[in-house]
Amino acid sequence: MATPVVRLRTVALDCPDPHALAEFYAGLIGGTIHDDDGDGEWVELLAPGRVRIAFQRAEGHTPPDWPRSDTNGQQFHLDFDGGSTWAEIDAAQERAYALGARPLDVDDDGGKRDWRVYADPAGHPFCFCLVAEPDRV
Repeated sequence: MATPVVRLRTVALDCPDPHALAEFYAGLIGGTIHDDDGDGEWVELLAPGRVRIAFQRAEGHTPPDWPRSDTNGQQFHLDFDGGSTWAEIDAAQERAYALGARPLDVDDDGGKRDWRVYADPAGHPFCFCLVAEPDRV
């Protein structure tokens, strides 16, 4: 294993409303929201497991077009462990919808695919993945 050069600090997402998107992800993964400057331009979510996601105001933000890869491709996406059974994924999906997520590609092809794709309220894609080995982190 190579010696790392740096340690990942934060994943930052551009969006039109940092507080609203921080609330969405706090509802999805837990954690506490911080707006140190109080101006709503840069809001951080400190989630369990030392995960830090920041939300940065971007006026005129254009969400990526799923699943395009040309001029307005997905740019990046977040993968989340959604559960070890499809029933757990279904339950997570319903909770995500209640928080404001929308479906992008939820056809798991009869269980042949182990993920489903959604968009957060700002349009960023994210996936709920089936955990094949729940004890393995």
